[in-house]
Order: sequence, then C-alpha cells, then structure tokens
Amino acid sequence: MSPQILVVIYFLLQLLLETAASMVKPGCPEKCGNVSVPYPFGIGPGCYLDTPFQVACNHSYNSTSIPFLQRDVLEITLDYVRVNTVAYARCFNNSGEGEPLFVVSYNWGQQFSHSRTKNRLIAIGCNIFSYMTDPKSDMYISGCASLCNGRSNNTVVGPPPSCSGSGCCQAAIPKDLTSFLLYIDRLNPLIRNSLKSRCSIPFLADNNFSKFDTFDVSKYTDGQEIWGVPVVLDWAVGNISCREARRKGSYACKQNSACIKSGHGLGYRCVCSTGYKGNPYLPNGCQDINECDDPRNNICRGKAMCENTQGSYNCICPPGYRNNVSEHHFACIREHNPLPKIVSLGVGIAAAILILIAISFWLYHLLNKRKRNQMKHKFFKRNGGLLLQQQQISSTKGNVEKTILYSKEDLEKATDNFNGSRVLGKGGLGTVYKGMLSDGSIVAVKKSNIVDENQVAQFINEVGILSQINHRNIVKLLGCCLETEVPLLVYEYVSNGTLSHHLHDKGLVSKISWNKRLQIAGEIAEALAYLHSYASTAIFHRDIKSSNILLDENYRVVVSDFGLSRSIPLNKTHLTTLVGGTFGYLDPEYFHSGQLTDKSDVYAFGVVLVELLTGEKAVSSNRSNKSLVIHFQSSLKQNCLFEILENLVMNEGQKEEILAVAKLAKRCLKLNAKKRPNMKEVAANLDQLRRTQVQPLLLQNSQDTYCSVSASSYPCTIDRVAEDGQEQPLIPQNCQDRYCSVSEVSYSYTMDTVTDDSQDHVQFL
Repeated sequence: MSPQILVVIYFLLQLLLETAASMVKPGCPEKCGNVSVPYPFGIGPGCYLDTPFQVACNHSYNSTSIPFLQRDVLEITLDYVRVNTVAYARCFNNSGEGEPLFVVSYNWGQQFSHSRTKNRLIAIGCNIFSYMTDPKSDMYISGCASLCNGRSNNTVVGPPPSCSGSGCCQAAIPKDLTSFLLYIDRLNPLIRNSLKSRCSIPFLADNNFSKFDTFDVSKYTDGQEIWGVPVVLDWAVGNISCREARRKGSYACKQNSACIKSGHGLGYRCVCSTGYKGNPYLPNGCQDINECDDPRNNICRGKAMCENTQGSYNCICPPGYRNNVSEHHFACIREHNPLPKIVSLGVGIAAAILILIAISFWLYHLLNKRKRNQMKHKFFKRNGGLLLQQQQISSTKGNVEKTILYSKEDLEKATDNFNGSRVLGKGGLGTVYKGMLSDGSIVAVKKSNIVDENQVAQFINEVGILSQINHRNIVKLLGCCLETEVPLLVYEYVSNGTLSHHLHDKGLVSKISWNKRLQIAGEIAEALAYLHSYASTAIFHRDIKSSNILLDENYRVVVSDFGLSRSIPLNKTHLTTLVGGTFGYLDPEYFHSGQLTDKSDVYAFGVVLVELLTGEKAVSSNRSNKSLVIHFQSSLKQNCLFEILENLVMNEGQKEEILAVAKLAKRCLKLNAKKRPNMKEVAANLDQLRRTQVQPLLLQNSQDTYCSVSASSYPCTIDRVAEDGQEQPLIPQNCQDRYCSVSEVSYSYTMDTVTDDSQDHVQFL
C-alpha cells in the first residue's frame, strides 16, 4: 500500500473521530461567541431538532438568544440552559392599605421549566412577604419574609451582604415549575415605611447569584425593570414519553444512551449510558470512556492492572497474585507459594483420571468381548450349529469331507467387511460376495437374508446334504459361518459369469456355439438328474433359471443357488410347500397346487432350453407375449419355430438337432406335470443327441423343395413335432400358399449365401 493512501486513511480516521466526538451536527456552528451550542440546540436551518431549540446568534452585538424563550442565553448544556431575565421593583403607598402587589408572570412553555435545584426565590426589602402561586389553581407554592430588625423607618434600605431574612429573604422553589405568578405584600400594614424604604424587589435567580449590591431599593420606582438576573431552565425533548417516541419513530436518543422521563410530565431527555460520554442525541455521539486513563474513574489499585472495555473496565491481577476486592478498591495480593500444591493436586487428579480411563477401557473391552462371544454362541445355536455338529459326528461316510465352520472374522476379512465392490450378485434370498481366504483361494460368500428360526433345521439339513454332494456340475459348498445373525455360506468361485449374462447381456455378443449350448443343456440335465435320483436324499432345486447356471472358462456348467431347494425322501413323490421360485420359470401346476415335485424342475429346465434356442429372456416387455413359454408355444402352433431362433443357432445348428431340442423343450413345458419327462430321461435324450450329430440344417440336398420369398429360399421338409400321438408340422408344406403370420404381419424365410475365406455358410436375414 502506497504512503499516499496511508496518509489519506489516517486523515479520514481523524475526521471520523472528530465527527464522533463533536457535540453538533456535521457542518453546523459549535459556538456563538463564548456560548457553546450542543445539539439538539443549533444555529441555522437543519442544525437544531425543532423550533424550541433554535438559537439566534447576533455577531454584531455579540449576543446569543433563544427566540422561543425571547431571552438572551448565557450558557447551554445537555442538562440545562442559563438565560438572562428581568426583575421588577414594586413600591407600596404610605397609607399601608391595599391588596398584595402583583409582580410578574412566568410561562416557559412545555419544553422548559425552572430548575428546582439551581434556582431560588429572592425578595429584597423590609417588612415584606413575597410568594408564588399556581396560575391555574391560584394555590400558594412558595414564599419568604424579610424584616429589618434594628432599623428605623427613616433608614435607607440598602443591599444586604447576604440574604438571611434581614432586608433580604430567599426560598426554594418546587420541582419542574413551568409557570407561576409572583406577588409581594406587607407583613404589617400598620407599619409605615419611609419613602426610601417602601419599595421591594422580588425575583427568581440562579443559586449562584450574589450581586445584591446592584439592588438598592431606594433607587427604583414602582414597576421599574432591572435586567441581568440569571435563571437556570431545565429542558426536555417533545411532549410525549420515551415509549411513545420509540413507537412513533421520533425517538431522539441514539446508540449507547438511555431515555429518562421529564420531571414536569411532558417530554423526555437522553443521557449516555454508564461508561460512555458525549452527546446522546447524535449518531455515535456517546463514546466509550477509557476509565483506565484516570485513576479516579476506576478502583484498580496496586498491582491490579486496568483493562478498558466497551462501557466498562476490568481489574486484572498478574500471575502469582490473587484479587482482594473491597467496596471501593480492587487490589492484588501475592499468593503464598501455591505452585507445589497445585502441581501435586494436578498430578494426582491426572493420575487418577488416567487410571479410571484405563480401567474403563479394560472393562469395556472385556464386557464387549464377552457380549460378542455370547452373541456368537446365541447365533450359532439359533442357526443350528449344534445340530450340524451332531450330524457331522454321526455321519458314517468316511469319504465325505466335513463342512468347514468359518469364523465371522475370517469371512469379514475375506470380503473386506462385505464391501459393495465385492458384490457378485443379489437375489431375493441374499447377496453373493467375492472373497479371498487366508490361504489365497477365491470363494463366493453368500450372505443370506433374515431367516425364520423355524426353518433352521431345514437349513442345516440342506447344508448337510450339499456337503455330501460331490458332482462336477453342482456348486461345491466349502463351509459356512453360523456366528452371525444370518448364516453365511461359502461356495467355490466360478469365474465366467452366468448363462443369463452370456445369452442376454446387450453389451456382450454371444459366443456360445451350438455345440456348447448342447453341452450346457446336457450338463444341466445331468446335474438335476443327479439331485433327483442319485443323491442319498432327493433334492428339488425349485429355482432353476439361466441366472443360477454358472459357467467356468471352459463353459462347464455349475448349478448354484440352493436357497429355495427342498429335500425329500426317495420314497415320496412330492412336498407341499409355500410357492417359491421365479416368474417365467415357475411351474404352473406347482403354482396352483403348492405341491412341489421333480417335474417343477423339469418345467424350469424347459424354459432354459428355450432360452438356449432363442437367446431371449424368460420374461420380456419387448414381445407381444411377455412370457417366453407362451411365445415359444405360439410359434409351434403357427409353424413358425425358426422365426424365433437365434441367428447363431440357425447358422451353426443342424435341423434335426434343433427340432429334437424343440421337441424336448415342448415336452418339458407340458401343463400336465405327469406328461413331462423326468430329468434322467431328459439327460439321456440330450446325451444321445450329442452322440449322433447329422449335417447342418442349411446344407442339406439342394434338390429339396424350397420356400421362395424375395428371391431367397430354404428347404421345405415335413418335419413334425409329436404331440399327444399326433404330429404337427414345424415348417409349411406348401410354401407358395402359406406364410407364418403373427399379429397380422406376414413373415417369410430367406436364405442368402455369403462367401467368406472361400467357405460357404448361411445367414438368416
């Protein structure tokens, strides 16, 4: 910052300080001659509050006056004004008769009144009684009597050296006197005064008035004016109270000031608050008093240091001293070596606090550990841990590995406290996380939802069954954790995602060839056949769907998610349960009856077969028929099977294989569960199909009849799908007369031959 700017800032600050300390409004004269004129009084327009406070300054005659009072002003302060008034001489006749003589009437208006403490009634003369009355009620207010003891009637009355009742008397006046009438009367009318002593002079004057030598009664005649009598007048603002002024917005008191009521009942006055001085009628007029500058303004004594604050001050003792306060003084006395006691006391308190904190932490961790162990034991029992241990002990199959019981801490560490970034998938029964155990093996940890305690036995039974299953196409249960509120299951990790992901993900072009699809279908069927027929206890999966079919790097099938699975003795055919499963895969007969059989899994498997053929989802809003099953069956009825097949299937598949899979899917999707094949039969059919492969669908004898549409063709054969002993054609026999019609839109088949690397292949357009 440049020096010039600093100088300007300095002068501006000085100007602000001077303005704040000024007693007049900015730009207004502060004095008229030797008389200071503080606001609300002022000289000139805009410099005074209102008319009663206007001051006239006559420089020619060096006089200051208040026109409202019609008097010259001797002094103006924030408390009072001192004005110059007149006294009148009154003289009695020699007869001694007559009424009291009226002297003068005073009326200063609403804003001004005689100061009771600064004025007095004075009467000069002999054998007189001077008194004041109220002009409204004519009641006596105040008065005094003057005698001339020891003086003859012919003696000239001169001014006394003091006013003590002989030749001069004085009396106090009442408070807040705004108007009065002044009279004078003889004490004894029978006493005749000499000619020189029959006059007297009563008047009101300042308490400090002492120029009695100017009032020689022998020199004046009746009614003669005598100027030069000072009178002190109290003043007030307005003619309303403080509260009314605040409400009406005409309040004259500014910051750091207080309002006091006028004594004569009209108006109010402003005073600076305690600790401030200045003009309370001006903005920032009341400035803080630095009481520390003058010892008379504070009670800090000796070592006590004075610290000024806004409107007040503080007395502070230096280090090693304490205060010793009396009524009028604040002193500091030296402390008697308090340090050792304070240090020892502080050390003792600190040590006690540290010990208490250490004990508290130890007790907290001890109780918390005990509570955690109790909760773990409670959850372990509730989740069937004891039953699982008993089942493992009683197991007679020595070649079956026991289910590992993992601790809560092991699985929290493996999944990074079940971090959201580790989620592999979510379902209605739980969430699956990817984890890495302490030995470095990658696993899938399933965190189940809250389970019903009544189902604990079934849950443990299923865990026991899965722990005894050792099939390459069924997910391997490695272990579980029963110490948590909900059971945690640990499965082998399958890295290549789900079948649903490969078939339906829009961002992923399906790379599953037709042969791989047959392999996947066969392995799913083998896994289900094993669960239904070859395990020690039949297990119904109840939630077969493409998203529960996992694939490894070689597209090996791993059937997962046994959350809804139910076990049943081999000698029983069904199990009545609450309906559970996924819409689109749910067996209609099971949905209506509640009887779970192995044919419910067969129905769901049929839906997966259709997904493998079409590449479409089981339920989709993009089709006229949201259900893939209905869409598939409708296509069969309208002989338009090949319209809904995925391009990859049409390009790579063999017609007989496609038709065989379609026939098998149709049988699996029978509404009557008894007409559906079991999974052993399905697995055998698929295995036979994979063993006896024929030529691709579109590379058969070109001499066959072709359906010609748009200059393209495909072979028309009379393949049929058997249904209830009757064969239904899958492709129209007379292609020139019949078209596949869906929703009143005709579809036709075309076949273009595309040459790529000198090899012919077909592509459906």
